[in-house]
Amino acid sequence: MGLSIGTLFPLRWRLWLGRLLFKPLESNVTRISLHRVIKGPVHPPEVEAMQYVASHTTIPIPKVYKVHTLGNSIFIEMAYIRGEPLSHAWRTLTSDQKKTIFADIKQYVSILRELPPPKEDLVSSAFQNPAQDGRIGSRFFGPMNHGEFHRLTRRHPFGEVPAWALGHEVEKVHTSTYRTHFTHADLAPRNIIVRGGRVAAIIDWAYSGWYPEYWEFTRAHYTGFTDEDYFEYFRSALPCYDLELAAEQSLWSKVEEPGTHTILSRGEEHHENPGSTPSAAWMEARAGRQLTDLWSLESRLCSTARADQSCLKP
Repeated sequence: MGLSIGTLFPLRWRLWLGRLLFKPLESNVTRISLHRVIKGPVHPPEVEAMQYVASHTTIPIPKVYKVHTLGNSIFIEMAYIRGEPLSHAWRTLTSDQKKTIFADIKQYVSILRELPPPKEDLVSSAFQNPAQDGRIGSRFFGPMNHGEFHRLTRRHPFGEVPAWALGHEVEKVHTSTYRTHFTHADLAPRNIIVRGGRVAAIIDWAYSGWYPEYWEFTRAHYTGFTDEDYFEYFRSALPCYDLELAAEQSLWSKVEEPGTHTILSRGEEHHENPGSTPSAAWMEARAGRQLTDLWSLESRLCSTARADQSCLKP
């Protein structure tokens, strides 16, 4: 094991020293040694997903060494993965290397889709707590069923938009039945680390959880990566849901971030979308209980923050 920056030092010191000694990675990821990074603040769904995937699959993800709490914030200490994001490497790869990488991705996505859900018709985090997805907004939502999830995606400051009003594709998808699969929910090339022409790790499990079967495919298109041939290879690795993608693309343009609290003003009229919240049943089950899990930190954060869009309450 490589030398770590003062593993006995307080977390604040380790983060400060890491920022001083190593080049920055992401805005919330600090390298603290040759072999470790600390990511944070993060939210409970990411911790749950990494624990669940590590214990139920052989998919390469960063090894979690410890989950830290600092005040009301959560940090994950994990292995540093050597390699580069697929988004950076893409244009330097040969056709054979791209095929090999997507063969790896196909295998790993198949493993996720084979995991038995706690129950069908479910949208939730890995451990059946609220989920979070930037496609929906910055707040938590669920646990909920697929119908409730679809209605959430149609929420607008003027009220819930009927599926038929958003086009044939949305109406068809939102009245269909789907299986529930475990989903990474942000399988963008920036989150696929490659090394030597193979997938070294899949990272950033912040939005992962149980979703309708099409969500992995459609959600992966919700990215700014525009290299034309990328999605030609991508389609070889996942079951394709073209009708569902068309429905989602319609929603992206017409009902942006439906889970985010928004106020729309037109003249003297004001219309409000309160944003998403954890389900009433989930909140009720926790009410009055002296819980000390990671979700209790989120609850305390909401009670002290002036305006935190990820809060449990609006």
